[in-house]
Amino acid sequence: MIQYARPVVLPLGHRQCIWNSSLSLSMCFPSLTACKYLRRRCLHDCILAPYFPSTNPERFACVHKIFGASNITKMLQQLPVHQRAVAADCMSFEAGTRVRDPVYGCVAIISQLHQQIIITQRELAETQGQIAFYGAQQVQDLKQKTQSRIQYNETMCFNASQQDSLHLDQSMLDFYRAPGIYWSVR
Repeated sequence: MIQYARPVVLPLGHRQCIWNSSLSLSMCFPSLTACKYLRRRCLHDCILAPYFPSTNPERFACVHKIFGASNITKMLQQLPVHQRAVAADCMSFEAGTRVRDPVYGCVAIISQLHQQIIITQRELAETQGQIAFYGAQQVQDLKQKTQSRIQYNETMCFNASQQDSLHLDQSMLDFYRAPGIYWSVR
């Protein structure tokens, strides 16, 4: 004879067990926070079970206070299963911010982040301006150094040609010099 599982209603906080004698298995799970809070029996297919476990009772209390249990259930049922965890996290975050700041809630955080973005963009623009300035200054310094090298090289070439002409003049003087007389040219 097959015995079917039938939910057992126990006082809040106790474990509920579903027995299936045909498979000789038992599934025991703690009463769900949401179901405890709502004082209703928690079934094994409860839509709130995966997202509001009994280990964090404040999470469901906060979300319930802001959204209400029926709205939470409706929102989760309308979503595909793979998006429900993210939705529950978002509802929990939004409810938490609304409890901490009843007037602005999430908008206060969004506003603060927007201000930080504006400040960071200003700092970035200032830094980019400084980089451009120092880059232009470095190019200018490089041009000046190049110009100085060109002038130095021209001066050196001029001095070398002067020395060559002096050397030539000295040799001419040596050629025309009278014996015994020494001339020096500097």
